[in-house]
Amino acid sequence: MDTAQEDSEDAELKALLRIAFESQIPNFGSYNLVLATGTSGSSAPAVIGYRREPIEVVLAPLNPISLTPKSAAIEINITNLSHLALVNDGGYEIGTSTGRVFRFKVPASASLDLPDTGHRVLLDQDVDSLDFTEFMDLFMDTLDRAPRDMP
Repeated sequence: MDTAQEDSEDAELKALLRIAFESQIPNFGSYNLVLATGTSGSSAPAVIGYRREPIEVVLAPLNPISLTPKSAAIEINITNLSHLALVNDGGYEIGTSTGRVFRFKVPASASLDLPDTGHRVLLDQDVDSLDFTEFMDLFMDTLDRAPRDMP
């Protein structure tokens, strides 16, 4: 396969992921998006939207066959976050105050099938995964500086 076709398929896959995310969270481009591979809370891949101001993460689980939303997106911010951690496997764990826990990784590259084609496409998100890592460091630092409720 030539580079132009690979770039075209990568762009098509990114557009489908953005559509799946924005169908639930109208964001007008205010979120950066990455593809996460789930290891807990949802075994399916998810589109993760994140932004620094106001600081929050939105997890939008995907149906891996149709690349459409698998379930409702979950917004996580300072008001509903129970915990946030970097785990030993290099992924992250995020828990909500309602008891939901998500464990996932954001790899530098991931592959998914394009719907209705069965053609596997490698999604290059090397720069995006680094930015997400920086964001998660900022999120954890923000939590460390947040005032704690005293009993």
